[in-house]
Amino acid sequence: MTVMSRNRIQIAIAPDSFKGTLTAPEAAACMARGVRRVLPNARLVIVPMADGGEGTVETVLAATGGRQIACRVHDPLGRAAGAFYGLTPDGTAVMEMAQASGLMLLAPRKRNPLKTSTRGTGDLIKSALDRGARRFLIGVGGSATNDGGAGMARALGICLLDSRGRQLPEGGGALERLARIDASGLDPRIGRARIDVACDVRNPMTGPEGASRVYGPQKGATPLMVRQLDRNLARLAEIMRRDLGVDIENLPGGGAAGGLAAGLVAFTGARLVPGVQTVVRITRLAERIRGSDLVITGEGRTDWQTCFGKVPIGVASVAVRLGIPVIILSGSVGPGAADVIARGVDAVLAVIESPVPESELRATAGTRLTRAAGQVARIYARGWLTKKGV
Repeated sequence: MTVMSRNRIQIAIAPDSFKGTLTAPEAAACMARGVRRVLPNARLVIVPMADGGEGTVETVLAATGGRQIACRVHDPLGRAAGAFYGLTPDGTAVMEMAQASGLMLLAPRKRNPLKTSTRGTGDLIKSALDRGARRFLIGVGGSATNDGGAGMARALGICLLDSRGRQLPEGGGALERLARIDASGLDPRIGRARIDVACDVRNPMTGPEGASRVYGPQKGATPLMVRQLDRNLARLAEIMRRDLGVDIENLPGGGAAGGLAAGLVAFTGARLVPGVQTVVRITRLAERIRGSDLVITGEGRTDWQTCFGKVPIGVASVAVRLGIPVIILSGSVGPGAADVIARGVDAVLAVIESPVPESELRATAGTRLTRAAGQVARIYARGWLTKKGV
């Protein structure tokens, strides 16, 4: 039964994607549908969000009125593939490295970080340079690579050479033979570009918390490969110090995307920026949700990792500052969700009440999210959530 809405109710809807099931715009549409069933007269402010990973290009283009650019790239194994990035009206190129160098592009049996390369990410950058872009925002989530950005650098004209002066093959495994970096051929347009890397992890390039040991296994690395890849990234960092005069081995966040974040800093002069905070700024989230009575956000899984730069915490930080109650709708809730509540979130609600097969989850995710958003709206309509004093 529909609950009659009060006048002037405004509800903001600002979710991340529910990975593998719903994009951020799709999730927002499902939430909006659920709210409207209960509060048909409510004004809805819909702001799909991202944190630098999946969906960042789509989110930024929707917020700025930019356009999508298709291009040809090398995939993680060097095969020709199609990809895209965005160009905003002010000429900023927005890209997700996963479009060219992502894990999603490879079947599980093809995943091997000794061989996968970030060359395709360099192809994206070069294409945007050709179109006149001189400002970049690069999201580095979801990589299939562990090459420290070597492939990306090669695509932009840098030579990574062995002891006989030969160009190294692609992939993180070849870095054990790295003897010299020749940056004299770097595309000169890079020197006139400003590159921001949207990165919310704090992992360094090497070591116990580094790229290889923390993220290598999910990219197909065995324990033996993990040790080799970590040594190889340490060698790359050593040669970077000597030949480029840049020390990035222990840079917080440099381990993102198999060390691509550190490579972008060393090879192109990029800077690492907080992903979700950058998207919050670009989407003008605070301005758009100001005056709302309730904010609903969400993600695929809420657990201890959510507090480290994920969309719901980014949205909640804005809502709390404005005195607006905030609810997270999550595909599932794991250990550490209580830490999210401690950051000012009013409630974290699981969309899926019990385990379901993956095939069924894909088919029913939208319906489940719509139903959950309707329940939140019903709770609000009955006066159980009120705006906080600012």
